[in-house]
Amino acid sequence: ETTMEAMLSSISGSGSASTFLPSGKKLSLCVLPDEVSRQNHPLSIHKLSSLVGSACHQNTAVHVGGVTHSAPVAAAVARSFPLYDRKTTGKEDDNSDKEPPTVSVTCFDSDDKELTVDRAAEEAVAEGVRLASRLGDTTPEELTTDAFAEECQMIADRFESVTMTQIVGEELREKGYGGLFGVGKGAECPPRLIILDYTPPSSSSPSQTVALVGKGIVYDTGGLALKSKTGMCGMKSDMCGAAGMLGALLAAALLKVDCKIQVLLCVAENAIGPKAFRNDDILTMYSGKTVEINNSDAEGRLVLGDGVAHASKHLEGCDLIVDMATLTGAQMVATGQKHAGILANSAELEQRTIQAGMISGDLTFPLVYAPELLKDEFKSKVADMKNSVKDRTNAQASCAGHFIESHLDKDYKGGWLHVDMAGPSFIDQRATGYGVGLVLALLGAPGFRP
Repeated sequence: ETTMEAMLSSISGSGSASTFLPSGKKLSLCVLPDEVSRQNHPLSIHKLSSLVGSACHQNTAVHVGGVTHSAPVAAAVARSFPLYDRKTTGKEDDNSDKEPPTVSVTCFDSDDKELTVDRAAEEAVAEGVRLASRLGDTTPEELTTDAFAEECQMIADRFESVTMTQIVGEELREKGYGGLFGVGKGAECPPRLIILDYTPPSSSSPSQTVALVGKGIVYDTGGLALKSKTGMCGMKSDMCGAAGMLGALLAAALLKVDCKIQVLLCVAENAIGPKAFRNDDILTMYSGKTVEINNSDAEGRLVLGDGVAHASKHLEGCDLIVDMATLTGAQMVATGQKHAGILANSAELEQRTIQAGMISGDLTFPLVYAPELLKDEFKSKVADMKNSVKDRTNAQASCAGHFIESHLDKDYKGGWLHVDMAGPSFIDQRATGYGVGLVLALLGAPGFRP
């Protein structure tokens, strides 16, 4: 008790202190902020991840107090222990018989009583977050479009409730997916639309039918509108939207959520080559609309436009389409590095998404929703629209989302939600697995309900 009091007194505000017990084990005491603002998670989830990551190591027991929902805590702890690592120094000799490291999480309520938790929800979201963050950290040489498809196939093979189909390369062009094909045709590995369908194993009447559309640009050079040497670094994470959707599907399948889900991953590499699409080209999208290219580095909206067009046209009885992407740097100007910027086609869906962020710890904040005020940014003399705005100071992140929205099928009457998570997709050069918890909360998954 004296040791704990001394450790606590050494912490000013929030922070951590560590000591070694007589047994040789390390004890770390982490203090979260006493107060948080109304637009932060009550447990200050980002601070929790940071403190656990800096104070703890593998084979760790984490105890967290003041908790009402344990699954978001599990997600926060999971992102503190990333999987991807290619370092060769500072490692012990390989020992195949060595037990894998373990991290256990115990939660207590505000009265310091151990919380009754949904262990399945904790384990599912942790696995989903670590999958998404591993993919986001993987180098583009390893995570090609082919390799991404293999990751998806492993999930389909794992669950009887999940099936997978693909539209690949020239077949995209033949079937009219001009946005996705145009962006990816210049790369060595072909672009592909990966479609994963999840059917609840024990329900003949799912609570909702949802399409999850993810931007999967495995590397973004900017295309012929080439990024700078510093601006290009980190673009391996331009597929974090697709990674988050895949991680969410994995967790949903583990939890056997009562929703019909179709995941559409728009996977491509925006590369330079003799076949790369050019500024001034005109692409015909799956929606049938034509797009004049005035910025080949605004490619994410092109692939997602095809994705939402497919979902709104082909997914029968669809209640909600969610697209998620590291879409714009402007998102960080609008809502910062911790909150994704969202566009929703109804006030109810907007509020539902804000609440889902507060439950899951994947925070969100609304962007300006005003398509009629912003559509002129894309005016073209020779096509239905351009792909990039003429005025970058005019709600640029909103404009990008509205571009995607414009490719929804005209007969689609359900909800549409756009999540631009460029900022929260990574922290300190590490992918965060953002989006897994947010989607689970939107689906009403166990452990993520109000």
